[in-house]
Amino acid sequence: MSSTRSLVLQSFKKLHRTRMKVFAGDERALVAGRLKINEEFKKNMHVANEEAIKAMVKLAGEVDVELRTQVIQAREVKPGVFEARITDDTAKFDNIPYDDNAVLEDGTVNRPCCQDQAKNK
Repeated sequence: MSSTRSLVLQSFKKLHRTRMKVFAGDERALVAGRLKINEEFKKNMHVANEEAIKAMVKLAGEVDVELRTQVIQAREVKPGVFEARITDDTAKFDNIPYDDNAVLEDGTVNRPCCQDQAKNK
């Protein structure tokens, strides 16, 4: 088996494993993900240019990272209350609360918005 073919098969399998992890318990998303992955790989299976194949394998890797780190499954547990499934792979950032009186990096206090200035005219 050629190394390019091996790379393609590895990325195909990895996307399916990621799909199973990210969408666990969501049958509709699991089926839709499986169909989309299979469709994209079948659509491009006749590509012979090795550079094009490597570019598509790279894209598959980027999609895998995006799915693992950016997709969050949530379900409504009672009206208006949702439970999110956050994994170890999910990208987490510091949530900084908005402060109207914040001091900007240049030392100035929060400036009024240009729309506020237009209203005052």
